[in-house]
Amino acid sequence: MKIAVLSGKGGVGKTLVSTNLTNILSKYTKIELLDCDVEEPNSNIFFNFEFNKKEKINLLVPEIDNQKCTKCGLCADSCQFGAINVFNHGVMVFNSLCHGCGVCSIVCPHEAISEKEKSIGTIEYGQKNNIYFGQGLLNIGEPSGVKIIRTLKKHSKNINLQILDAPPGASCSVVETLKNMNYAIIVTESTPFGFHDMKSVIEICQKMGLKMGIIINRYDKDYTEIEEYLNKNNIEILEKIPFSKEIALMYSKGELISQNDKYKIIFQNILNKIGVVQ
Repeated sequence: MKIAVLSGKGGVGKTLVSTNLTNILSKYTKIELLDCDVEEPNSNIFFNFEFNKKEKINLLVPEIDNQKCTKCGLCADSCQFGAINVFNHGVMVFNSLCHGCGVCSIVCPHEAISEKEKSIGTIEYGQKNNIYFGQGLLNIGEPSGVKIIRTLKKHSKNINLQILDAPPGASCSVVETLKNMNYAIIVTESTPFGFHDMKSVIEICQKMGLKMGIIINRYDKDYTEIEEYLNKNNIEILEKIPFSKEIALMYSKGELISQNDKYKIIFQNILNKIGVVQ
């Protein structure tokens, strides 16, 4: 079973959930945790893996041969990301916008576009006891982690039981993380911002046909909008994690809260509800 843990915005407890679920499951079987939050991967704070495999990730970006280019504009018209533009004085490539799809070089009728490698980040893998771990790191200033996530998943151990810690938000990187998943756990918090952003990732999961359930972190019983919305739309609430100073303190020290029996039951209930353990 492949499970993605995601949230509509950052800081609501996505990593708290993915790392503690991994910790519980590792007591029973082998599991792979992939940290796809490539702009700020922090799952390893809770496990301290030593990495035995590292790989640089490059993106192929276009390079223009001005001797062959006739400025016909087909490349710019074909680029859906606006990464290449044609001006009277020549063609300009905006590497920061390029997704490396290569369509500009394919459509060029004069073979004036070749491709060169550009480093965008790294992926790393490690293992300890029953946990296989991988994480992606996007270089500072790079706009998209899609290729890093795709490569991280492709080169993983592909163990039957996987948990993927997705990037926050509702971007292309989130969609890439969700591909080929069996279940999506959406983490939100009891605030209007949490409610608003939760709906955006629910919509993505629905369009991708994914089974899903919701965890409300830092639960506030007086804020009822989220529960009313989920009940109205028949979306399951997997658990409610209390707003607790003790949890915040443990998390800030890099401790897994599932080591405490008082909180361990929360994650066992989640795994029971999604059918991973009985």
